[in-house]
Amino acid sequence: MAASINIAAYSDALVVLGTAGIVVPLVRRSGISPVLGYLGAGMLLGPLGLGTFVEHFPLLYWLTVVEARNVAGIAELGVVFLLFLIGLELGYARLVSMRRLVFGLGSLQIIASTVAIAGIATAFGLTPAVAIVIGGALAHSSTAIVLETLGNTGRMNTGTGRASLSVLLAQDLAVVPLLMLIAILGARTSSSLAETVAIALLQAAIALTIIVAIGRFLLRPMFRLVGNTKSSELFIAAALFVIVLSGVVAAQAGLSMALGAFVAGLMLAETAYRKAIEATIEPVKGLLLGIFFFTVGMSIDIRVLLRDPGLLIAAVIGLIVLKASITTAFARLYQLSSLASLETGLLLGPGGEFAFVAIALAAEERLTTQPTTGFIIAVTALSMTCIPLMPALVRRLSPLLAPKAPAEPAPVALPLAKEHHTIVFGYGRVGKTVSSLLAEHKLPYTAADFDAATVSGARRAGFEVYFGNAASPAFLNACGLQDASCVIVTFHKRDTVDAIVSAVRTIRPDIMIVCRAKDADHARHLYEIGATDAVPDTIEASLQLSEAALVGLGVPTGLAIASIHARRDVFRTDLRRAAQRNGDSLPYSLRNRAERMVSLADQDAEAQRPLPDHEARS
Repeated sequence: MAASINIAAYSDALVVLGTAGIVVPLVRRSGISPVLGYLGAGMLLGPLGLGTFVEHFPLLYWLTVVEARNVAGIAELGVVFLLFLIGLELGYARLVSMRRLVFGLGSLQIIASTVAIAGIATAFGLTPAVAIVIGGALAHSSTAIVLETLGNTGRMNTGTGRASLSVLLAQDLAVVPLLMLIAILGARTSSSLAETVAIALLQAAIALTIIVAIGRFLLRPMFRLVGNTKSSELFIAAALFVIVLSGVVAAQAGLSMALGAFVAGLMLAETAYRKAIEATIEPVKGLLLGIFFFTVGMSIDIRVLLRDPGLLIAAVIGLIVLKASITTAFARLYQLSSLASLETGLLLGPGGEFAFVAIALAAEERLTTQPTTGFIIAVTALSMTCIPLMPALVRRLSPLLAPKAPAEPAPVALPLAKEHHTIVFGYGRVGKTVSSLLAEHKLPYTAADFDAATVSGARRAGFEVYFGNAASPAFLNACGLQDASCVIVTFHKRDTVDAIVSAVRTIRPDIMIVCRAKDADHARHLYEIGATDAVPDTIEASLQLSEAALVGLGVPTGLAIASIHARRDVFRTDLRRAAQRNGDSLPYSLRNRAERMVSLADQDAEAQRPLPDHEARS
């Protein structure tokens, strides 16, 4: 019995599982993406890394992957499960709404990237046919890493997420023509490219029709039958059967297994079993995806990296910049914002896992030489390791995409003189709401902001907002601080709010200042430096959330609102006592105001206290 066990396969599986259980948690703890952890571990522990020294150091046999094919089949299932879950989450209706991006943006990205890369490959001396194969292979992006990165950052439902998914689906559909082209070029047949594409599309249509038919007529009855058995084991088996079956049907037609699983997920998205299937598959998907990333890392040959690192790095950067530029330009054409277009372009700029399949097949057909094959695989794998870093790069570049607009003449104009008015500093979402309520109650106000773009946009919309630094004494006087009755500060940055409160209090020791605070600690600090009242974001958000939950759970609306007001008074009493404790350092008028507020808060708390039973009965 022991002699029949494939020890090599088990030892390779132990290395991968050990990576998932030991290495990746350590990497995650250090703040590095788990995807990079798997990729790095695969490169180090794979047959092209430390595995090359197994003959000299036999102990490495148990610490490295000896045969990549021992885990390759399981790794592919990770991508299959990922696309199945995305299909479950997406649903058919949402996919239909994305068809313009799939067949428009996706097709343009594939064609333009293939032609551009093929042109560069031709300039390096490759034949046009081989250059098209290389261009088509490198035009694809990494479905697994891109979608996992978007999922980890909660951006799947953003413009970037929808555009990226659309292009990736279009790339999966383009797999068939490219594989058939490689087979035809290798066989040296006389079939034309148009005939090849037509046959590929026909096969793809037949396969997708079969999957849709199975999903519509067989899956729902099957899951209903399995659900009636009340057996979780049968339910898991049914879910795995559907995923693998749909993947096999797609693979037989030359499509990717992941695309077949995606369509099956769409079919089940509208059923009552969607959430149960998702909960069943999610834990398995994470492990299988980790194995997939590990196998991608194993494809990186350190010797190729060291052979000509300058050329390799230049090729990686060139590939990302070229594809990112093409994708960003077309995304803008489809009316995505500048930031979403750039993020989509950078995420899809690196190569993808399909390049390994396409280039390996081209090498088998003797279309590419061994040095060319090794170099392209190294470029692809190395570029894929950059994908988890792209969101951080976009955040760094975002200020360059939306530079501060130069102040227009209108915003710089000084406010008109007013008396007994309120000054609102900050015209974001909070400032707009405050200003609209003041206008509704016919209370005069002056609004100002230090962001020129915000001010310009507000003035174009017909609102009287002024540009300037609210912490500047000259600008405060220009806003009529000496004749104002109240100052409201709605900025969210702590340092900005503190500076404005200090400047206002220096000029007008007696004026009422109402501030927006980040939290309770910030509110106490604002009281200490002279704020009349401070409204912490965190406390107000928690109170509003609690009110909505209480009403939703059946508590009478009046009782819920009363309890929320009582809790708000408790918070405010505590915060205002901070002002009273520091009252000796405040101006006399402000100290009287703070003491009066605490007194009123105590009276309110006394009024909210329940009456004794005998008084309540009387």
